[in-house]
Amino acid sequence: MNIEQLNQEFGIAPQLSIVEGKGGFPVIAIDNEHAKAKISVYAAQVLSFQPVGATADLMFVSENAYYQPGKATKGGIPICWPWFGPDPEGKGRASHGFVRNRMWTLLSTETTETGETKVRLGVSADEETQEIWPHSFELVIEILISQTLTVALITSNTGESTFQVTQAFHSYFTVGDINQVKVLGLEETTYLDKVDDGKEKKQSGAIAFSSETDRIYTDVKPELIVEDSALNRRIRISTTGNKTAIVWNPGEEISVKMADLAAQDYLKFVCVETANAADDVVEVAPNSPYKLQAVYAIESIAS
Repeated sequence: MNIEQLNQEFGIAPQLSIVEGKGGFPVIAIDNEHAKAKISVYAAQVLSFQPVGATADLMFVSENAYYQPGKATKGGIPICWPWFGPDPEGKGRASHGFVRNRMWTLLSTETTETGETKVRLGVSADEETQEIWPHSFELVIEILISQTLTVALITSNTGESTFQVTQAFHSYFTVGDINQVKVLGLEETTYLDKVDDGKEKKQSGAIAFSSETDRIYTDVKPELIVEDSALNRRIRISTTGNKTAIVWNPGEEISVKMADLAAQDYLKFVCVETANAADDVVEVAPNSPYKLQAVYAIESIAS
């Protein structure tokens, strides 16, 4: 993919340019009056977002992350699609689907009247995807860089019969210290505890972290908050199109075993994922696109 050609077609001076990122992947670099951001064309993955006035990046990316074709990059917002978690049919296909480890196509870039930047990328069915998942589709991600970050994933069925998907924005948020983090908005919500054989439990109070946490929350509210007292900020997550959310932190023992995480990285991030997962399965009929959307805002705790 030619960086110079991408810039000629999609660059918007001075606020958007395409640069060569790690592993040679093209990266969309944005610096507008509202925020700075980086989006990898590989995996259509937001790697960085920092609004004006914010003291830390919204996104966490591991220093040990892979930047190789066929590998997922640990951090930012990987896209899990057309399934979340293990292969739902037990065929040995990769966890979390196949769009987080392939190159997407940059479709369009634009500046809004209020100085925001909008980027659209897409991936569609081809011979390779048909061998993995035998359906015709077009998948588009729309990303809006403003004082907030908006990510929308639109699934279109270009075949003749309905198919099912599960999906997620596998968002890695930077935190000052996981031991001082709370997730609000899931109180009294039922969840499946994947650390405890998927047992169904009910959340009591705010979520805090003292060990490995891996939970699928069901029937969630459209707004969740990550409260990070170490960085004196809240991350407000406003969503549409989902009934589930995943909360994950590997804890120390798992973090040490993961090659694409440093031993102490578990202290530096939390994943609070907007999802259609578990029983929240989406049926996508021909000519009836489905949209999953999340808006991320950074707020000061003192405000």
